[in-house]
Amino acid sequence: MQKSSGPRKIAFLGDYLPRKCGIATFTTDLRSSIALEFPATKCLVVPVNDIEGGYEYPPEVRFEIAEQDLPSYLRAADFLNITGVDVLCVEHEFGIYGGRAGSHVLALLHELRMPIVTTLHTILRDPTPDQQRVMRDLIRLSTRLVVMAEKGREFLLDVYKAPAAKIDLIPHGIPDMPFGDPNYFKDEFGVAGKKVLLTFGLLSPNKGIEYALRALPDIIAEFPNTVFIVVGQTHPNLLRDEGELYRLSLERMAKDLGVQKHVVFFNRFVELDELMRFIGAADIYLTPYLTEAQITSGTLAYAFGSGNAVVSTPYWHAQELLTAERGKLVPFRDEKAISQAVNELLHDEPLRHLMRKNAYLLGRDMVWSRVAQLYMKSFDQASQDHSFVGRKASPIKTLDEQPGQLPALKLDHLYRMSDSTGIFQHASFTVPNFGEGYCTDDNARALLLALMLQQAGNASQRLNEHAATYAAFLNHAFDRKSRRFRNFMSFDRCWLEEKTGSEDCHGQALWALGLCVGHAGHGSFQRLAAELFEQALPVAATFTSPRAWAFTLIGIDEYLQRLSGDRRANQIRDQLTAKLLQRYADAATEDWLWFEDVVSYANAKLPHALILSGRCMNNPAMLETGLKTLRWLVTIQTSDAGSLRPIGSNGFYLRGQEPALFDQQPIEAQATVSACIEAYNATDDMFWVAEARRAFEWFLGRNDLGLPLYDSSTGGCRDGLHVDRVSQNQGAESTLAFLLSLAEMQALQSTLASFKKPPCD
Repeated sequence: MQKSSGPRKIAFLGDYLPRKCGIATFTTDLRSSIALEFPATKCLVVPVNDIEGGYEYPPEVRFEIAEQDLPSYLRAADFLNITGVDVLCVEHEFGIYGGRAGSHVLALLHELRMPIVTTLHTILRDPTPDQQRVMRDLIRLSTRLVVMAEKGREFLLDVYKAPAAKIDLIPHGIPDMPFGDPNYFKDEFGVAGKKVLLTFGLLSPNKGIEYALRALPDIIAEFPNTVFIVVGQTHPNLLRDEGELYRLSLERMAKDLGVQKHVVFFNRFVELDELMRFIGAADIYLTPYLTEAQITSGTLAYAFGSGNAVVSTPYWHAQELLTAERGKLVPFRDEKAISQAVNELLHDEPLRHLMRKNAYLLGRDMVWSRVAQLYMKSFDQASQDHSFVGRKASPIKTLDEQPGQLPALKLDHLYRMSDSTGIFQHASFTVPNFGEGYCTDDNARALLLALMLQQAGNASQRLNEHAATYAAFLNHAFDRKSRRFRNFMSFDRCWLEEKTGSEDCHGQALWALGLCVGHAGHGSFQRLAAELFEQALPVAATFTSPRAWAFTLIGIDEYLQRLSGDRRANQIRDQLTAKLLQRYADAATEDWLWFEDVVSYANAKLPHALILSGRCMNNPAMLETGLKTLRWLVTIQTSDAGSLRPIGSNGFYLRGQEPALFDQQPIEAQATVSACIEAYNATDDMFWVAEARRAFEWFLGRNDLGLPLYDSSTGGCRDGLHVDRVSQNQGAESTLAFLLSLAEMQALQSTLASFKKPPCD
């Protein structure tokens, strides 16, 4: 094969400075080093933004992606194709791309026509199913894969079955610093004449700084002139969720240990030049990480390659770099071992300098100029390996080739309808109707929406606060004596029912609580949901409402995502599915494939529950019944024009009679969207995707009157479709029906764009 002359235009995808994170620093350094080593090559950048408005980027940034906005990934793919990029270099880390397990990046890669070289900053030995799926497709779509340690190659081969021929081992790059005497830099930081221990990087509990602090008293006992410098600001995610609690706990620990005069915290993100001076001043670099699951550490690479003596716990990257003559490994969570290793190196100056020299010599293969050459070699090989088979994406697409446009998520009306108690039931036009108060049904739906948006990465501080309010409403609604939920509450916070709410209300609450347990983050919020779910579930086995059974079954499935071994939840699922199947057996005939003698409201929830339960319980007969009844339902809900025509609430559809055409309710369209998506998940049949899209478009005007129910100016949804008009009231049930449908359609669109099957399938 003829040798390629190398790519003329390279694009880099990932985080980028001035965003403050390790991936941003790496991408910036890699791009700069390649541009310097190969000046004839154009190097442009496509960064991912985690904040609205992005950052003040330098000129090489040509196109920006909003982390959670799937369409922006697809627009970026068009940009890369149209501008003639020869190679795309992807920096991959699960936490920097949107979608489930960062799957949005796959949607971009599917559309590209150029070779893709992916640097894998994290390779998990025990991935979740979602992470496994993303990695599988990332490996398939990448022309070449770059790992920074031999352990990474091992995991790619053993865990992910990646082709060995497409893996390149290229070390983490480091600045090219001269081998120097630490005393040269110490004056600058006011530590002349002292023994300097250093650690740096974004501060978080997994770094194990507390064990280094606990080792200090024994170190100071032998070397009283020791100072421990911790450089780096608190990790932005930790800062957002917990503030400076971790750093403050370390400061208190230092004072309790009596070593506060020997500890310095530099709580800021330092630029490269200043960081290298810190490294230059260190006698020993400490990395007391808490677990082995760190396949690449940029901070270790910097310190090691610059000629620091290193004392580290044996995480994977450290095991590979630090032999007996290049550093010292100590057990995890062992402050005595840390102090012993540090004291030994401080006592044995020849050994310390031998380790420094050995590390520095090995580090010459890690300097950015050398790494840039290795990357260019990988890019060149990728260009030779690349085949256009399966990559015939066109810069322009017909409507049939594009994903259907979805409205932007707008929560203005949700917030307008909510106060510190919960979400109001009804609205007069777009104004909350205080007089009709609140209900548990709507607060459960609102909690569902908030949790779904959190899962999709669309959370905000305001949404999180409202989610807590909706959960608090459910907690207050639950009567711990009867183990039932009350439903209706007046504006002055008085319950309006003598005893308890409806069975359907109880099922809706269980659904929301199950999702909270199954997918929400750890903490008291999840524990409260688990407590309520456990207390409220048993009574559901006594219910007679098929819709309450269905809501409960969906909630049980969500709950079992996390707590699959719960025997009682599994037993109640068995009981409720049996009841639903028996209802179908008793009511269905050849031309009436339904569970009752009437098709009334929230109809699609019944087949939805059977499809979901049949799939998860590995019960083909149950699954088939769910699919058969849903197909019958969408057939009778199709107008002559082909649009969704939900069964009207003005009479419903009694066996042997004509179905009511109006009033059509948003909850019917939402239930149909959700059930059709679940049918697609169970079958991979694109028929159900089309049906979900058709049902969703009912909100947008594809209906009997050709009028939209969704109000894009408010973010709300009108309450129903009448025979001659659309209701102008925008209540909670209708608005939540639209927003839940939109959230599910966005998730479906992400799945379809990200996890396309290869052409040979």
